[in-house]
Amino acid sequence: MHRLMTYCFALAIGLGAGTAFAQTTGNTASKADEAFIKEAVQGDLAEVDMGKLAQEKAQSQAVKDFGKMLEQDHGEHLQKARSKAQELGVNAPDAPSAKQKAMHDKLSKLSGTQFDEQFAQAMVADHKEDIRGYEKQAKSNGPLADFAQQTLPTLQKHLKTAEAVSRQKHSRQ
Repeated sequence: MHRLMTYCFALAIGLGAGTAFAQTTGNTASKADEAFIKEAVQGDLAEVDMGKLAQEKAQSQAVKDFGKMLEQDHGEHLQKARSKAQELGVNAPDAPSAKQKAMHDKLSKLSGTQFDEQFAQAMVADHKEDIRGYEKQAKSNGPLADFAQQTLPTLQKHLKTAEAVSRQKHSRQ
């Protein structure tokens, strides 16, 4: 009996230590953290694809340059987001969301100034939405708060660039 109690006590201590270890190393993700990191990965995948599309289809050099910026910045961020997902034990998606794919498909059918205008407008709206999500995450106490805070300056730079490209298109009309 004593041996059984010792075993149960040791098991309970071990389980408690495992839980404490997971909490201190950030290896557990809340549902909100899991959803955020999955959306971050999908967002990066979508932006890399959109950046490539802009480099292929844009008429304006400013839009092509913005596309290159998106591809590079979100490509780098994608690696960080996947690493964070792995740390949290979250299976990262390997494709953009259906909504993101639909936007890519819609824009891929356009060309010239029509593509440039629609692309810039889509990137303004997309980055405003991304910034809201990252600001909310940055204010959380979760394991992704610093990750979100470090990402915000890049997203804000992308928004300013998208707005400038959008204004440039509208001022020519």
